[in-house]
Amino acid sequence: MIRVLLAEDQAMVRGALASLLGLEPDIEVVGEAASGPEALDVALRTRPDVALLDIEMPGGDGITAGARIREVLPGCHIMILTTFGRPGYLRRAMEAGAAAFLVKDSPARELAAAIRRVRAGERVIDPGLAAAALSAGPNPLSPRERDVLAAAVDGSTVGDIARRLHLSEGTVRNYLSSAIQKTHARNRIEAVQRAQTQGWL
Repeated sequence: MIRVLLAEDQAMVRGALASLLGLEPDIEVVGEAASGPEALDVALRTRPDVALLDIEMPGGDGITAGARIREVLPGCHIMILTTFGRPGYLRRAMEAGAAAFLVKDSPARELAAAIRRVRAGERVIDPGLAAAALSAGPNPLSPRERDVLAAAVDGSTVGDIARRLHLSEGTVRNYLSSAIQKTHARNRIEAVQRAQTQGWL
């Protein structure tokens, strides 16, 4: 029996996935979570073979949660399931050790088959997304530039960002300027939008 953890913030989607997987004779959903931190807690409690994580969840994304789960449970295989087929997300997921990256509009039978393949040690990636990620190239932003740009998403001032990230205002301005340049944007709002569209944040 393959023990699966489901992490998805939309209760209806999570319930539908649990019901579909419950129909499989060799798959058991042993835990459910609605956020990144909760996924880690449930994983520690249930020790699943496979963690199926949505990317966009409150309290931290599925890629970050997956990396943390792998740290504490190295035997757990991480699968990312997302609505957003962005090339940058795929690269980040693979760098974080995910074994699979699938978009939610895939047929249900493919999900069960992917879980079995991942449990057997294979890597499963949506083919269209893999091609897009290769053509898009790597994320040009450094980790610190990503942090500063992510902190700017809600329209925070340079001072707010500096306090939140424990940096000087001058350093924040430098990182923002560099991120604007690398994303070929005219300002930080446009830089944020471009980075989000590519899945770099």
